[in-house]
Amino acid sequence: MPRVLHIYKDFYPPIVGGIEKHLNLLCRGISDEYQVRVLVANRENQLSIEHYGAVEIVKAPCRRRLASAPVAPMFPQLIRDWPADIVHFHMPNPTGELAWMVSRAKGRVVATYHSDIVRQKWMGKLYAPFQYLFMAGTDMILPTSPHYLESSKWLRRFKHKCNVIPLGIDLKPFADSPERMQRAGAIRLRHGGPLILFVGCLRYYKGLDYLIEAMSGVDATCLLIGEGPEREKLERQIATLGLRRKVLLLGGLPDQAVADHLQAADVFCLPSHLRSEAYGLSQIEAMASGTPVVSCRLDTGVPFVNVDGVTGFTCEPANALALRDCLNRLLQNDDLRREMGEQARARAMSQFSAENMIMRVKKVYENVLSRI
Repeated sequence: MPRVLHIYKDFYPPIVGGIEKHLNLLCRGISDEYQVRVLVANRENQLSIEHYGAVEIVKAPCRRRLASAPVAPMFPQLIRDWPADIVHFHMPNPTGELAWMVSRAKGRVVATYHSDIVRQKWMGKLYAPFQYLFMAGTDMILPTSPHYLESSKWLRRFKHKCNVIPLGIDLKPFADSPERMQRAGAIRLRHGGPLILFVGCLRYYKGLDYLIEAMSGVDATCLLIGEGPEREKLERQIATLGLRRKVLLLGGLPDQAVADHLQAADVFCLPSHLRSEAYGLSQIEAMASGTPVVSCRLDTGVPFVNVDGVTGFTCEPANALALRDCLNRLLQNDDLRREMGEQARARAMSQFSAENMIMRVKKVYENVLSRI
């Protein structure tokens, strides 16, 4: 059975994040045909080995994080100690990529390109020569959307070795069932009125201040699920605008509760206004629930997932009035909202299933392993 080593910063559980959850799903999905190990950094600064089903997770001691990149001196040794047929990176992760180059290990290299280095511009400039060398040495690069392939200067440079594979999710938790419909009904009864929902980490690039501002002109209740560094700032904004009855911060919720809220919502909103939002997996969860989406027209995978005028609406980023208008357009037209919800569910089922994603990744593995 061929060996595949995945390298990233963290793994879910316990770290909650889009890439971490994707890594978990993908590794479990390929473990029927490949021996899978994941190398990540341990936030407790000690070496540990855990198992998640058939997947082995090796957590290397991490002394500190430099602009979110883990400093883990044991990475090169741990890469050498487990000779893999394929080493699969999840970019960006500069220190992991440098560790691979330092290790001089053999094996085919595949890289899922989740995002450019956006916020840490100084690191991006410093790391650029090494990133070029790393990407030049890969066998296959997997952008997550055609939009990102065209908008990233790094991906355009290596377009000849790119194969777009959209991220997928496990759709089963979002399927209709009598029990789920009952729980969703209870949520609607509790909050009343039309419901707008956001799910995600409360970070600077999520554009939640624009959504909150927009709610002044929307006759609905907005529920924000998630925790993050922007929470206190958002609480102050909600209080200042007198929106405590209309905008509710629910904190982090278990996966089933999140799925139930997606079922209960009339509209899902992802107001992210910066390029740091490279894809927006939460949009797919909403779409799989039959809930139309309002998101922003970024030059990333966000509008690839949510097709404007089909599965919902996309609007100008960082524009509260544009958000308000899109939300009201859906909330005030029941037929349009139902139609877009049905189209959203159909797109999620046909384009973004975990099974489809895993099958395509396995084909990439077969391709790179067959090369002489």
